[in-house]
Formats: sequence, structure tokens, C-alpha cells
Amino acid sequence: MTSLMVSMMAFVAGVKDRFDSEKGATATEYSLLVGLIALVIVVGVGLFGTNLNAFFNGLAGKVGAW
Repeated sequence: MTSLMVSMMAFVAGVKDRFDSEKGATATEYSLLVGLIALVIVVGVGLFGTNLNAFFNGLAGKVGAW
């Protein structure tokens, strides 16, 4: 039972240490930045993909008319 108590105390101390450190805040900022960049990429690819699809469909129509 004592080893379980020591393990729980170590776990609680580790959790407290993580909340006190600045590493979590930096990781959160970077994750928000990465999420925003991913969102911009998804929107950009969606818009560009639609325009690119329209371009190739028009090109296929011109080639088919020859």
C-alpha cells in the first residue's frame, strides 16, 4: 500500500510541475499556430482545387472539340 501512495504522490507532483512550467503554454501557442496554418492550407487548396478543376474541364472541352 505504501508504494501505491508514493506512486500517487509522485504523479500529483508531476502534474503540479507541468502546470507550473512554461513549456505547456509554448506548446499550446505552437499548436494553435499550426492549426491556423492547416486551416489556411485547407481553404486555399479547396479554392485553388475548384479553379484548377474548372480550368482542366475547359481545356478538355477545347481538346475534345478539335
